[in-house]
Amino acid sequence: MITVEGESALAVLDLLLRAPRVVTPAGEEARCVGVRGGRIAAVESLSAGLEANQVVALGDDVVLLPGLVDTHVHVNEPGRTDWEGFATATRAAAAGGVTTILEMPLNAIPPTVDVGALATKRNAAAGQCFVDVGFWGGAVPGNRDSLPALQEAGVFGFKCFLSPSGVEEFPPLGYREFEEQLRVAGGLGVPMLVHAEDAGVIDRAPAAGGRGYGDFLRSRPRDAENLAIAQVVEAARRTGAKAHVVHLSSADAMTTIRRARDDGVSVTGETCPHYLCFTAEEIPDGATQFKCCPPIREASNRDLLWAGLAEGAIDMIVTDHSPCPPDLKVGDFDRAWGGISSLQLGLPAVWTEARRRGRTLAEVVRWMAEGPAAMAGLHRKGRVAVGYDADLVLFSPDTQFVVEPSTLYHRHAVTPYAGRSLTGVVRSTWLRGVPVDGDDARGRLVTRAVA
Repeated sequence: MITVEGESALAVLDLLLRAPRVVTPAGEEARCVGVRGGRIAAVESLSAGLEANQVVALGDDVVLLPGLVDTHVHVNEPGRTDWEGFATATRAAAAGGVTTILEMPLNAIPPTVDVGALATKRNAAAGQCFVDVGFWGGAVPGNRDSLPALQEAGVFGFKCFLSPSGVEEFPPLGYREFEEQLRVAGGLGVPMLVHAEDAGVIDRAPAAGGRGYGDFLRSRPRDAENLAIAQVVEAARRTGAKAHVVHLSSADAMTTIRRARDDGVSVTGETCPHYLCFTAEEIPDGATQFKCCPPIREASNRDLLWAGLAEGAIDMIVTDHSPCPPDLKVGDFDRAWGGISSLQLGLPAVWTEARRRGRTLAEVVRWMAEGPAAMAGLHRKGRVAVGYDADLVLFSPDTQFVVEPSTLYHRHAVTPYAGRSLTGVVRSTWLRGVPVDGDDARGRLVTRAVA
């Protein structure tokens, strides 16, 4: 239950939320959260006696969370706006409790591989964003000299592929050039995000075949990830730069990452809701809405990913929201687009499975808000703490619902979550202390320099 108690002419705060349940860095607590000028100005006990122009009292059926941070989103505008777009993606993000996204340098046209392309993307995003949006730059063959200018222009770091990306305008790096570009990123003090699948292993694997998911899974074996991640770790060891492995699906590679960190190598890793919720055994033949690269693997692998999150071997969960028009998701697994739409559903999807496994909301917040913000250098995002942006989510953790695609704000309603029963409903999302209403696009374009 949510109750607005009224106004006080003598208040020193703009907004006060009285929350019997709020997730702070210390865990779930009862707190008053005060907001002034769009920032959190106070986190005090419920009896603190704070006053505000507006007071909102929350019931104990609602938990106040920090806005989630999703550092792996493909918006596709400009150039492929028929796939998604800033207005639809950020509206979906807000509906899912995500208040900051970082947009990948592909699959927009032009890709964000130089300052001119970044300016084009920012111009496309301006005035359309319901949540805050930042940008990654791209590292592709031949653009090493463009990285410093991109960093100076405000990108949060760089993204590269070690195998074909799926779009011709964003080709992969070979291992030698990857290490060269990683060294540049390290000198600039920003991370290099890596799609780590070895192209040679994939080339030698059996073809994806047709409608059978088992054939597709065999075409993207674990060894492709395991080998590439080992190469990434050694390059990070030699350069001293920070490498971040995106969308980890092979649990085998967690040992490589864990041991490297124990040795002082700067390497982090993420996984995604679809790897934590679905299993290869349950995917029917022809169900290309489940196709992604690397692929969804077996139930035993999923269990190990959850263990890796609990142990800290995996640092965070982000969606890798990568939508496309429905006609690109039909047909055989070898031809369908490899991407999953989940930006609006990531929080309830993860919470449903986390809860079943005895994990807490505080852990989910650490994986989906604090972790991504820390990796990207978003120093005012991802926590309910004094000085942070008042990006907040009112979440009902016990409410169940069935995913109805027509209720999603993504441009296209193609999702493997269709018809799935999930637990946890986002009641409202607040950006800098103001509810996101779906009409007023108040999101800002953020840069690393001011984040």
